[in-house]
Amino acid sequence: MPVKVGAILEGKVSGITNFGAFIDLGEGKTGLVHISEVADDYVKNINDYLKANQAVKVKVLSVEPNGKVSLSIKQAALPKKKSVKPVDVDWNNSKESKPSMSFEDQLSRFLKDSEEKISTVKQKGSTGRRNNGYNKK
Repeated sequence: MPVKVGAILEGKVSGITNFGAFIDLGEGKTGLVHISEVADDYVKNINDYLKANQAVKVKVLSVEPNGKVSLSIKQAALPKKKSVKPVDVDWNNSKESKPSMSFEDQLSRFLKDSEEKISTVKQKGSTGRRNNGYNKK
């Protein structure tokens, strides 16, 4: 079978190095899976993921004119299914706002509460500070 970019092939791990693994693709062809293409996780030790003579499924990333074949194990794996269900949020059961209040009433209450909090902070700010050496004038 010819090695073409994008093809998914079966191979065997023929050698392991600290930077990746060599994969025997058959018919005298060999490719390299770089350590960054072994798994979706960070791979510190490739021996934790691959063993010699292990059968693997790889995707061909590139074939250079000099015959070097670049492979990926993680791209050959089926993509993980993502949840498409939206998060179910019940906006009407919020503890802070009352559903019976109109938007204008809620806004008015918010502004009143904010003004009270700001005045409290200002009062504490003018009398509650201690001189710790950083507030020198």
